Amino acid sequence: MNRNRIWRGLLTAIVLASAVSNCTPTPEPERMVLTPVSFSDLPGWRTDTHRDALNAFLLSCTKPTASKSAIPISQADWTAPCSAARQVQSNHDANARTFFEKWFQPYRAANGPKTDGLFTGYFEAELHGARQPDSRYRVPIYRLPGNHVAVDLSKFDTALAGKNLVGRVQDGKLRPYYPRGDIESGALADKGEELFWIDDKIDAFVLHVQGSGRVILPDGTVARVGFAGHNGLKYSSIGRHLIKQGLLQPGKASWGEIRAWIEANPEKAASLFAINKRFIFFREIIGDGPIGAAGVALTPRRSLAVDHRHIPYGIPIWLDTSWPNEKSQPLRRLMVAQDTGAAIRGPVRGDFFWGYGPKALAFAGKMKSRGRYFLLLPRDAAARLAGR
Repeated sequence: MNRNRIWRGLLTAIVLASAVSNCTPTPEPERMVLTPVSFSDLPGWRTDTHRDALNAFLLSCTKPTASKSAIPISQADWTAPCSAARQVQSNHDANARTFFEKWFQPYRAANGPKTDGLFTGYFEAELHGARQPDSRYRVPIYRLPGNHVAVDLSKFDTALAGKNLVGRVQDGKLRPYYPRGDIESGALADKGEELFWIDDKIDAFVLHVQGSGRVILPDGTVARVGFAGHNGLKYSSIGRHLIKQGLLQPGKASWGEIRAWIEANPEKAASLFAINKRFIFFREIIGDGPIGAAGVALTPRRSLAVDHRHIPYGIPIWLDTSWPNEKSQPLRRLMVAQDTGAAIRGPVRGDFFWGYGPKALAFAGKMKSRGRYFLLLPRDAAARLAGR
């Protein structure tokens, strides 16, 4: 293979990406604004079960990271809080609450002047599958293919920091990766890239949207799969498409209603799925899971997916929103930022991890709640922020 041609293709892609960036209209700016408050300002603070949040926080302590966001947190800022957390009796709720009050400073988060934002839910999909195809298991789940190329453009031009390209090399040139419709029509067939075979194409699509899942094998054992990469194309909501086409009504497009429409119109499933060109590749996870973007196992009802451009992983977050099935019922609890997602964008935006199983699916599929949150920054980081 001609390496010079490959690099010419890469450089051409970089130039095109820069040109597109310069021509794209500037979106409304996002600006994280933090206002220090006291723990007494957090609605419902004393009524939570803080030991559950402490256990989730301890998982983040196994992989402490420095912040790449605008919030100044160094890896060293986690040393004292994590050391102290390990000494707390995890089954003693009052001690867990005292720990957070001692080692963290709460801040109300806002996007400029707006303190409220959108909170959705997600879950770990549960599927039935096998490691080899047969008459029942015919829908492939793919591992990251050998022809998949990911390019960090900042390595070529620092002005392109944060911009990436995903593609495949063909005839010595970097080309866009196949969209979902092409892959599901067989673009990767017979190349040995299949990780599992699933018995339901709708469940397989749900897995792509959620990013992780449990595959129940024919012998009853469970294999976990998690995100390994994507095809670089934009995510599009099939629910929004169905509403736009007048096939579902606004406010009545939960996952249950979307699935019912697909099951009633099976001949239209492939074209509907192709609306979402983004395609996810998976890896098998050995041990606890699912694994979030922070690299630790997610805790049901305590892990929150956030926009990592604004929120550092590992930050405890006091969430103040409402239950999916009852908008008048407050949902207030201490979460930990441990994941992210393609649709999670903005200083005040979160995706609530509900776990797995029918109940998790019911809550996650209905959750679309307005709310706010408060970030708990480690005391050393808070002192530096106050100094700035």
